[in-house]
Amino acid sequence: MIYLILFWEFFQIGLFAVGGGLATLPFLSELGSRRGWFNENDLADMLAISESTPGPIGVNMATYVGYEQGGILGGLVATLGMVTPCLVIILFVAKFLQKYRESRIVNDLFYGLRPASLGLIAAAGFGVWLLTFVPMGITGGLLGTLAAVEWKSVVLAVLLYFLIKKTKKSPILFIVLSGIIGATVFPLLEGLGL
Repeated sequence: MIYLILFWEFFQIGLFAVGGGLATLPFLSELGSRRGWFNENDLADMLAISESTPGPIGVNMATYVGYEQGGILGGLVATLGMVTPCLVIILFVAKFLQKYRESRIVNDLFYGLRPASLGLIAAAGFGVWLLTFVPMGITGGLLGTLAAVEWKSVVLAVLLYFLIKKTKKSPILFIVLSGIIGATVFPLLEGLGL
């Protein structure tokens, strides 16, 4: 039964997450809270792992959740559920576009998908920002959230972004530098009460 549930859940995500891997995050967040398969911290860990491994983010996350819930077969079933809608839609769209390539209505339809994709990606980006910079369990609306933001992390992220742009060095160097700072300087600052 778990395999059918995995397939169906990830089939739905694959069907409606227009815009790429980050667009799957709101759907995955909802899935985790509804099914109890993972929490927001787990989602952040899955995102980090999926970003650092080859392949599409959404597919990597589906494989991970499927494996956690149903072993190797669960990983395969969840992955298949995630990619099946894409394959069917691409085959249909390719056949359809050959026939209606010059249609203004079809072009307008595809143009109309852009705001939906942008909205999903923006929601995912905001969710990732919250997972990264706001401690778990914070309540109190917008002001409570802003007061709880780990501003030193935000400042470090912005500083590193501008350093990457200014120096044109490899981002890998700055990822390693961020890891070193996070492992050494941040615990020291917390020890001092900052």
